[in-house]
Amino acid sequence: MAPIPLQRDTVQRPGTIRAGYAHGPRLASRTSLPGIPLAPSAARRFVRVALAEWTGLGVPAAVGFSDRLADDAVTVTNELVTNAVVHAGTTVDLVLRLEEEGGEEPSAALVLEVTDHHPARPVSGDEPEAAAGDPARTETEAPTELPDPAEYGRGLQLVATLAESWGITYRTGLKTVWARLPVDDWSGPPAPPDRDSLRRGLRAAEILAPAARRTERDDAVWDSRGAPAFLAEASDLLAGQLDEDLVAAIAGQLLVPRLADWCAIWLEAEGGGPGAEPRLARVWHSDETGMEPLRTALEREPLRLPADVGSGPVHVPVPWSAQHGPYAGDGPYAESGPGAGSSLGAEGGPGAQDGPHAGDVPHPGSRDGAALAFRITAGGRALGTVLVGREGVARMPEAVASLIEDFVRRLGLAVGAARAYTRQATISRILQRGLLPSKVAEIPGVTSALVYEPSDDGVVGGDFYDIFPCPGDRWCFVLGDVQGSGPEAAVVTGLARPWLRLLSREGFGVGEVLDRLNRLLLDDAMEAAEAAALMVAAAGGQQLHDGSQSRFLSLLYGEVVPLPGGGVRCTVASAGHPLPLLLRPDGSVRPAAEPQVLLGVVEDVAYESQVFDLAPGDTLLCVTDGVTERRSGPLMFDDGDGLARVLAGCAGLPAEATAERIRRAVHEFAEQPPDDDVALLVLHAD
Repeated sequence: MAPIPLQRDTVQRPGTIRAGYAHGPRLASRTSLPGIPLAPSAARRFVRVALAEWTGLGVPAAVGFSDRLADDAVTVTNELVTNAVVHAGTTVDLVLRLEEEGGEEPSAALVLEVTDHHPARPVSGDEPEAAAGDPARTETEAPTELPDPAEYGRGLQLVATLAESWGITYRTGLKTVWARLPVDDWSGPPAPPDRDSLRRGLRAAEILAPAARRTERDDAVWDSRGAPAFLAEASDLLAGQLDEDLVAAIAGQLLVPRLADWCAIWLEAEGGGPGAEPRLARVWHSDETGMEPLRTALEREPLRLPADVGSGPVHVPVPWSAQHGPYAGDGPYAESGPGAGSSLGAEGGPGAQDGPHAGDVPHPGSRDGAALAFRITAGGRALGTVLVGREGVARMPEAVASLIEDFVRRLGLAVGAARAYTRQATISRILQRGLLPSKVAEIPGVTSALVYEPSDDGVVGGDFYDIFPCPGDRWCFVLGDVQGSGPEAAVVTGLARPWLRLLSREGFGVGEVLDRLNRLLLDDAMEAAEAAALMVAAAGGQQLHDGSQSRFLSLLYGEVVPLPGGGVRCTVASAGHPLPLLLRPDGSVRPAAEPQVLLGVVEDVAYESQVFDLAPGDTLLCVTDGVTERRSGPLMFDDGDGLARVLAGCAGLPAEATAERIRRAVHEFAEQPPDDDVALLVLHAD
């Protein structure tokens, strides 16, 4: 593959201009986004809403805004913002500009500019040479060797493909990646956009923006309409997060600069006890240069509120005040109650406006001011503390303090939900590791590859696998799928795997192993039914609904015996499981087993097995229904033998490459992630 192009050729035509050199009218929309995973999606919404708004305003060039141009602009924006978030990690400024040029051949172009605040971090695919078409580049480094696309990804290759030209501009403390998309696909103007939808879309993008340039704040907006709207939008953003650090990051950027000039969030260690130190999870300042000094001041001693403080605001000194609070080494942090602390400097008392700074800690802002602390609680438990402050004021408005108090309640619910999910995910991972083999056996003459992807990290998956040796120079392999997921599936998996190993090592044949496993599952289900009947009798004959259900599973089980002349002999049986597929070197594919009934459903079943040889170069593919029943709308992945077609294209590939190609095809089949566990086993005869 050719290296990533760092600049496409710019086609010069009469009347055309390069990025940064337009002389016609300009229309621009801009926003700032935090360097968090939510930024790319907010940027995509912002671009679509801005284009729709320009179209609704009747901008002349907007009649050329086709669906293709909008999709290209959104794709380029997504790639550039994602690149900035991943590689720079700073606030990202996004500008969408429309440039029009008159003349004999009137033209127009969309110019996208994505700016981060870490110019020392090169763009993925840039080392660090700017594109030749960038007229504003001020540095003159010698060109360096182009990076390997396999190492850096293909995001910028996509940008170069979609854009007429693109480049990188380095300025003091800034790095801007720009892309120019020509507006040349003329079409009729679409229907006027819904103004309410436009406002909602722009607001959804803007609410993530730190907007450091905004220096004016109007507290009058937090009236009966403004406050509920802010809380509703904040709840939507916080509620969907499952990581407490991301919750804290979003909370900080919602508070600053809309309600405060700076804030800090401490989170208590879960289960750490009263002596555990709270962790400073987030510091945010409306002036980026003030963040590190503020963090330095805050890290001197964690904020601790008295035990009797409720959820209301507590007045505390600003962290750089020399005469008050623990930042100056003076003991207790603050008195409790909304009216306490008038002597601590936050109310304009002695030292609030003219006190020297604490020790050698640099002053993060230009002025002292007021600070309020709020305890984060959920379910009656203290989860942390929020500290917010404004510079140059003696007291925060009561309406703002009340709004922040309501916001912190929602923050507590979000942190509590994130911690509950983390606990559940941790338990599930530990349980999953105990149910699956830590290492699978290596079969002589056969290379194996496994893919296992549970659909939800917070729930124990129902799929399981195993490869293990048995007496008599035999190796057995298993791929199963228990009905459902979670604890019920874990119970069945915890029974089935050791039973399979025990029965296999006792010398039973493949069909006999399934016969006995089927009876064991039915006996276990009968014992569960008898226990439920006893519970009904103990409850006075009332019907109990404990959610118990039959414990059944689909299973593909087989054994492999090496042959003297090379290759192996396989014996397999499928019990209600997707059939294994045998791939020959010539690309032909056929099923390697016959369908049979699920285990744990019918008592009198005699399972049969099929025998075949796996010659050198042959491949056996075993999958669960998370592969075959992967959905994209009304279609499934295996419709029309879709799995067999993908496998046929893997002829000649080793086991690992075959497994990866199948896995990738499953993920690419639909836009949304799989909603069922995905497991597949590949055996390739060497």
